[in-house]
Amino acid sequence: MNLIDEEFTRHPFYGTRRMTAYLRHLGHKINRKRTQNLYRLMGLEANYPKPNLSKKHPEHKIYPYLLEDMKIDRVNQVWSTDITYIRLREGFVYLMAIIDWHSRYVLDWQLSTTLEADFCIEALARTLEKGRCEIFNTDQGSQFTAVAFVNLLLNNGIQVSMDGKGRALDNVFVERLWRSLKYELIYQMEFKSVREAKKSICEYFVFYNNERFHQSLNYKTPRQVYFS
Repeated sequence: MNLIDEEFTRHPFYGTRRMTAYLRHLGHKINRKRTQNLYRLMGLEANYPKPNLSKKHPEHKIYPYLLEDMKIDRVNQVWSTDITYIRLREGFVYLMAIIDWHSRYVLDWQLSTTLEADFCIEALARTLEKGRCEIFNTDQGSQFTAVAFVNLLLNNGIQVSMDGKGRALDNVFVERLWRSLKYELIYQMEFKSVREAKKSICEYFVFYNNERFHQSLNYKTPRQVYFS
């Protein structure tokens, strides 16, 4: 799973066939079915156009993508979220974060040992206590299409936008956040516990928001742009 995470972070277009070939090249005896099971366990889906073979939950409405060719020029115009796999010495957890697109500011985040929707709903509720956005963008994962998650947005007058199936760039700013987090922290350390991972990730996001200069922000920090 750690090898898959590293290779998928480098090449998010790798499907299970190509990932299986990669792992075999490294000397691991693995078949595609096992790779598919690990992708599901890690919440991964390759970013490339493909037919939608999964059946959606009848109560989970899918909303259109609203950000095509939209100019993002102010804070709290668009927020976005995603989930990623975080490895521990023994086991793993999932990380969900919410960011502001214009400033790249991390508004809130939460760790969970499962992929149930509850931890995403809790993080969203906390974020909405502090402010509102105009549009909230997610992928079509079951955590974000859950009725309780979507209703939190709609009841606060926020438009819901969802990535097109297999569209790599629809949620690009969160993908960049994950790459930065993993290369600058996760792959540099070995967390012994969830508590240790939580402490280090908290410290990283404080650094990311307040000290890490972004070329795309004219070498300002996310905090400088978000609160300007």
